[in-house]
Amino acid sequence: MSAHANLERRRQAIYGWLLLSPAAVLLTLFAFYPSVATLWSSLFSRGTRRNPTEFVGTENYAELFADPTFWIVVKNNLLYAGVTIPVSIFIALSMALWANGKIRARGFVRTAYFTPTVLPMIAAANLWLFFYTPGLGVLDQIGSLFGLPSVNWLGQPETALWAIIIVTIWKEAGFFMIFYLAALQTIPEDLKEAADIEGTSRWTYTRRIVLPLLMPTTLFIAVNAMINSVKLIDHLFILTKGGPSDASKLILYYIWEMAFAFFDAPSAAAMTIMVIAVLGIVAAIQFFYLDKRTHYQ
Repeated sequence: MSAHANLERRRQAIYGWLLLSPAAVLLTLFAFYPSVATLWSSLFSRGTRRNPTEFVGTENYAELFADPTFWIVVKNNLLYAGVTIPVSIFIALSMALWANGKIRARGFVRTAYFTPTVLPMIAAANLWLFFYTPGLGVLDQIGSLFGLPSVNWLGQPETALWAIIIVTIWKEAGFFMIFYLAALQTIPEDLKEAADIEGTSRWTYTRRIVLPLLMPTTLFIAVNAMINSVKLIDHLFILTKGGPSDASKLILYYIWEMAFAFFDAPSAAAMTIMVIAVLGIVAAIQFFYLDKRTHYQ
């Protein structure tokens, strides 16, 4: 009996490893190995024809911390993430609650909210150039009706990053709305009927029942929004290219600039490792903190 049990246990182990192997191979090839290779590259100096690359340890990291541009980019990305993440989630939730209600032309409303998501970020950026162009843009045309002066929204350090933030929120809110809308449709109607019988107001029902049941979706969206706040830079190439005076430069654009404009791959690798580490730590904190407040059906 023990021999048969051991054989069955081995079969189950082999079966489990066979199921796991496709994902393990893909993760190794496209996640684990590139991360290790990037970490290894960050420990070497920038090589030239006369001065070949050599091991420098954490020198590239120290140079980044001593670079004033690095801290400008970090501040920009913190502001960018601090605004786009909560505002996008709030707008997405509001749109989902409204689009899930019994309103006229509900299908049209959902489609209108989701349309910006379908557009590539490059196309969305070109579309917003129509709004931001000084003198000719829609915003300046509207402002001229009230006697307001022309504003170079993308050419001023005070407004460039905020203009980028607005484009990102407009692009992402509709995408996050789809997840909230799908989650809302899984909430049993019995809960709403019971709340109506008890005389519960709509606000109390939303706050006490709907929002707690949406916490798994909110957690998922929050993690994705955090990742997007670092990886979405396509619109920067069209709108500002990180200017003026690095006022709208974000971390991933700075990494691209170091690697492909300044050809400083080790410094770009060092910054990439720091981004991966920070994202991992923040995601872990989000999961451990929010998981205690999350109700899973």
